[in-house]
Amino acid sequence: MTTSLILYGQAVSSRLLLGTARYPSPAILAESIRAARAEIVTVSLRREAGASRAGESFWRLIRELGVEVLPNTAGCRTAKEAVTTAQMARELFGTSWIKLEVIGEEDTLQPDVFGLVEAARSLASDGFSVFPYTTEDLVVAERLIDAGCRVLMPWAAPIGSGRGLNNVFGLRALRAHFPDVPLIVDAGIGAPSQAAAVMELGYDAVLLNTAVAKARDPVAMAKAFSLAIEAGRAAYLAGPMTPRDMAAPSTPVIGRAFDEGRSA
Repeated sequence: MTTSLILYGQAVSSRLLLGTARYPSPAILAESIRAARAEIVTVSLRREAGASRAGESFWRLIRELGVEVLPNTAGCRTAKEAVTTAQMARELFGTSWIKLEVIGEEDTLQPDVFGLVEAARSLASDGFSVFPYTTEDLVVAERLIDAGCRVLMPWAAPIGSGRGLNNVFGLRALRAHFPDVPLIVDAGIGAPSQAAAVMELGYDAVLLNTAVAKARDPVAMAKAFSLAIEAGRAAYLAGPMTPRDMAAPSTPVIGRAFDEGRSA
């Protein structure tokens, strides 16, 4: 990448953030993180809260990789539960960063935007750097920024669905309305081409988990996503051409040889 991404005052070079769940093995997880060149990984408190030896070995692996940990409040259904989970995560992981999730609907895992804003306001006032998992709704985005969020993480599609960009218009509008706010698409990305499309819209980064973890070859897929995101970012900075309704010849017609066999 040509420029670093600044998240709550911290510069990161990689624009691919990875989740750490559902990988076939810890070794494949580690190889995937390296292949993706990810600098930030998300970790669920529920996975690490226990005192099991498996949890200890997982946490040791993450530390050895030297990546920044972004704890999340996955599975929380109320603002109160999310705030409590975030406070526990700060103690466990030693970071004020928190990926805030407040789930409001079971089938789509769509965020409860009312509880999300409430929890974001509480956590921001408590010194947290909040990364809210939200929809592409402009009004909700404004409320989250007013609550103290300096980064927004809108979904592209339901978590784990792999459907890609369900609402390109909404995502483009969000980018246009908040040009100076770091925007990270979180959830719904299933293929590198979809990640590239996100970056071509001008988004700052992509966070994904299932598309890599459940691929036939997670390590190769992690590398593919890394390359796609880099290409999408480069394309956005280069300035893609504006789509046209009519054809435009790439070869000029001026100076074309005259066809004597055709009438004037």
